[in-house]
Amino acid sequence: MAAKPPPPHGLGAPGRRLWRDVVAAYVLDPTEVALLVAACRTVDELVRLDAELAVAPLLTTGSRGQPVAHPLLAEARQHRRTLEQLSRSLALPLPGQQVGAVRSPQQRDAARSRWRAVGRTAAREVSGG
Repeated sequence: MAAKPPPPHGLGAPGRRLWRDVVAAYVLDPTEVALLVAACRTVDELVRLDAELAVAPLLTTGSRGQPVAHPLLAEARQHRRTLEQLSRSLALPLPGQQVGAVRSPQQRDAARSRWRAVGRTAAREVSGG
């Protein structure tokens, strides 16, 4: 059995925890390792952003004196999107889920649609239609 890769240098506690949890459960290829590194760094950044936002006002003053949302709100939202995309790209199965199973609703619906089409085609071939 191959040794579990150590976490990359510079990860914070949340990123190291994610790293340990994933490499303990899965054997990753080099592309998946790179995605996991990015996800771990994104988790660490998101934790830092959330900590800053916990003590920062939600509104600040814009260039014309108008109230505007704190810029870190948009940055945190973007980090959440990035983490979601990285997680999807890793495509790790959920606990108890069959490897290769479709997880997103869009993927599930697309697969069902393909299988319905395959079923209709097979039924036509059997009936000679």
